[in-house]
Amino acid sequence: MRPTLRQLDYIVTVHRLGRFGLAADLLNVSQPSLSAQIATVEEELGIRIFERGRGGAQVTAQGEEFVLRAQKILRDVQDLRSAMTTDLPFAGRLRLGVLPSIGPYLLPRVVKEIHRRTPGLRVVVREENTRDLEQGLKSGRFDLIISTPEDHPNTIQRRLFNETLWIAVATDDPLAKYSGGATAADLDRRLFLTLDQSHRLSRIAYALAAECGGVISDEYEGTTLDSILLMAATGVGVAILPELFARRQAIHRDEVVTRPLNLDNANRDIALLARSSDTLTPGHELIIDTLRRVAAELGLAPTRA
Repeated sequence: MRPTLRQLDYIVTVHRLGRFGLAADLLNVSQPSLSAQIATVEEELGIRIFERGRGGAQVTAQGEEFVLRAQKILRDVQDLRSAMTTDLPFAGRLRLGVLPSIGPYLLPRVVKEIHRRTPGLRVVVREENTRDLEQGLKSGRFDLIISTPEDHPNTIQRRLFNETLWIAVATDDPLAKYSGGATAADLDRRLFLTLDQSHRLSRIAYALAAECGGVISDEYEGTTLDSILLMAATGVGVAILPELFARRQAIHRDEVVTRPLNLDNANRDIALLARSSDTLTPGHELIIDTLRRVAAELGLAPTRA
């Protein structure tokens, strides 16, 4: 069947390295042979995958689609080979996508526990925003993702925990004088600081602003939770933070004061998600159980669903 797996590997390698010569050296083949194999694929399919020039190999629009599909095929073949030679869950390698607001504060303990229970299972973690996690799960780049379930319809969903949202303000802010949960009245006409709109947290913050009479900053959108925490420390506004980050990171910072939000809608569910075409296995249950137990140990509430 053509194109062959070898030809797919050649094309993916050229795309990754950007030069035919480098790809040929890595693959241990001659450059003319590599070029001829790729040219054969282009001729048989009637497309142009790469534009050749002094700057190297530039992938075309059709070539980009070809490479994405080729990468998935090669991953599937590798997974097939691994599955036939191991009894470990996920063929010994779990590709896990996770929200940046979750990963650093939850997964170190989770991965440690998984390795204790299943020593041979390798967990490969990537932090990405909500939209990229959705694309990664659909394309097969991830086996599972940890995200907000409402952003990923038509998936298998296992709720893990519920996070109350917190605020952080500068130490001289009026809200820093009080303890206990912050209310809607506390946030009236205040400026909210949150992540950019590729994150679910941003959409929750917009809804909270509408409910409380607050305003979302149109001059600053953070790319990380640390960045909006630092902006809050300058007195610019009120940072909206998820509970896990607040408990594990923000409460230990001297330049801000943190308080939970005492509002009905100031929370978010976190779930483990798989493709709807997948079948859950004991390996999936291992991951779900470990995530739930570590979350409970960290003081996070079970999901309200």
